[in-house]
Amino acid sequence: MAVSAEKGRRRREVTSYSDWMSQLPPELHSIPLFHLAIPGSHDSMSYDLDINSSIVEPDRLKRLSKIYCVRKIVRKWAVTQEDTITKQLDAGVRYFDLRIARKPGDTNPTRLYFYHGLCTRTDVETLLKVINDWAVRHPREILILDLSNFKGFDKKIEGRLHSHLINFIKTLFGAKLFLKWNIPTLEKCWNQGKNVIVSYDYPPAQQAGLWSKITYFYGQSMDPTRVESRLRQALERPGSIHSFSVCGLNLTLPEDVRILKYILRLCDNLVNVIQRSLPRLQQWVKEQAGKTPVNIIASDLVTRNGFVSMVVQLNISKHVKA
Repeated sequence: MAVSAEKGRRRREVTSYSDWMSQLPPELHSIPLFHLAIPGSHDSMSYDLDINSSIVEPDRLKRLSKIYCVRKIVRKWAVTQEDTITKQLDAGVRYFDLRIARKPGDTNPTRLYFYHGLCTRTDVETLLKVINDWAVRHPREILILDLSNFKGFDKKIEGRLHSHLINFIKTLFGAKLFLKWNIPTLEKCWNQGKNVIVSYDYPPAQQAGLWSKITYFYGQSMDPTRVESRLRQALERPGSIHSFSVCGLNLTLPEDVRILKYILRLCDNLVNVIQRSLPRLQQWVKEQAGKTPVNIIASDLVTRNGFVSMVVQLNISKHVKA
């Protein structure tokens, strides 16, 4: 009996988070990915923000883009991740929140960047190639790319920009793309040799087989108590079990004058505020997952505090009996 228990424990143990999906117990291979707990990163590219970029948001600060110290403050309060996408992937993150913008005056007619307050230094196509290379090396790890927002898309060229990016995505990932026509499971993805799922928040993209916008629940507050309360309400509402959803543990700066309470703190930044709240939010989601279904759980600073291992363990503790 003791030997059997030890074998069962080893069978459920994840030894490498760069390949954690392939190490999940067989009981989890045939359930929809909508029912797995999947670690994700919020504003995944914010580690790469360009201090020389114009301010993309908030709107009230756009006219101050030429002032260096204003851009510096925006960057200090917009960085939510500290590690590259490759390091996030190696750490076990499988969902990426990728917000896209067009830089004003860019001489390249189709070049796009990511943004959070400011635009990134790395353009979209370069980053997607990095992700594709990683997906090739880890064929049994399923990646979910959530492309959204699309700031600065001039109406005259909006359709052309989307068409170019959608075609680039389909060509780059090719046969690895799991399109929206089927319900994804680990087993189905592995058998078909597909390990990239792209959500694209632009209705015509669905005609190309890309997934529609993923529902992202978040607390819209800097107060962890309020974040927990709003997330609990969202998770406890009856919802579809046939689609992806995100429980976002991220804090959110106010969009009105109350933002000054935070950004005028000379000796503080968003990373420090996040770090102070993360242990509490992670403990909350562990307890909440025992009461309501959770799917993708997105966080800031995803490589800290054992976030990935905590989320992955939810699958084993909830779905696999001892």
